[in-house]
Amino acid sequence: MQRYTKTAMLLHWLVALLIIAGFSLGVTMVDIPGLTPTKLRYFSYHKWIGITVFALACVRALWRLSHPAPPYPASMRGWQHAAAGIVHGLLYFLIFAVPVSGYFYSLAAGVPVVYLGILPMPVLIDPNPEWKPILKQVHYWLNVTLLAGFCLHVAGALKHQLIDRDGILQRMLPGRKLIRGNQ
Repeated sequence: MQRYTKTAMLLHWLVALLIIAGFSLGVTMVDIPGLTPTKLRYFSYHKWIGITVFALACVRALWRLSHPAPPYPASMRGWQHAAAGIVHGLLYFLIFAVPVSGYFYSLAAGVPVVYLGILPMPVLIDPNPEWKPILKQVHYWLNVTLLAGFCLHVAGALKHQLIDRDGILQRMLPGRKLIRGNQ
């Protein structure tokens, strides 16, 4: 069975870890009462993670265009191909949409975004108190959808690893040897 390239694996796992970190930080920071230095710092970290995810998503999409995914095993049913395609498409959309929605939410709130505290991001919209609550909800629901897609993705990978034993998971795991569960 063919594997993903090392670059694809690196981008996949790096984006996954950053999304987990950004989501965890987002949940933590909104529960901090008031406007404390810690809360402000967490918001900055959250935004920096979002910008990094967006940049890596761009690199990942470009890489994927020139390096297609390895084919699924012949034993995989048609509905599973379709389901995997839908979930992967959703995840690709969301790794762009979630950071963009957060960015526009910050701008609508009148809060400039400065990457790593040194690189000001362009201000594409003026502060807008009417759009702020809408963009906040859009960002929230895109994150909820990302969490659901992430759970489906992990559940599918685990099903292929533990039940089907068809080597799907190993295609994305770093290492030299492709391990098949039924061989």
